Amino acid sequence: MLLTMKDIVRDPAPILRKKAAEVSEIDEETISQLKSMREYLKNSQNEEIAEKYKLRSGVGLAAPQIGLDKRMLAVYIENTEGEVEYDYMLINPKVKSHSVAETYMPSGEGCLSVDENIEGLVHRYKRIRITATTIDGKQLELKAKGMLAVVLQHEIDHLDGIMFYDRIDKDFPNDPKIGAEPLE
Repeated sequence: MLLTMKDIVRDPAPILRKKAAEVSEIDEETISQLKSMREYLKNSQNEEIAEKYKLRSGVGLAAPQIGLDKRMLAVYIENTEGEVEYDYMLINPKVKSHSVAETYMPSGEGCLSVDENIEGLVHRYKRIRITATTIDGKQLELKAKGMLAVVLQHEIDHLDGIMFYDRIDKDFPNDPKIGAEPLE
């Protein structure tokens, strides 16, 4: 199934504010859904395919964003040369530990489920360690930093009903926290 922008649930849909259910069984349907999510991300980063299907570019996608009440997400990030840098399909991801140090994207964050551009800095942990299950049922422990850490935190927030703009300081939206370093 080819996902397009019409399949992306938009804010303020209630499912985006709900804590997603744990995946208890990795069946064919779950695997297919997760592969479709990954395929959307891959297609959205390909200029020709993105233009043909009018896809907004994305690097991460959580199941609630396509209307599924499941704790699973996909991350697909290519580097500037078009080579795959990160490619994950994760089921029931959990943050096990994180750094004290924080980071943020100087340009702010965006989201496929949020159509407007929302100003403000989203502070995230600089490094995280997560556990998850892969589509073949294997346990995975992942240490992430930089862009991958930011994307994973953004997507795991979706699984907990948290939108990125919830993390923007309402009084000082464009002020970095003391000690927080911009993501390079």
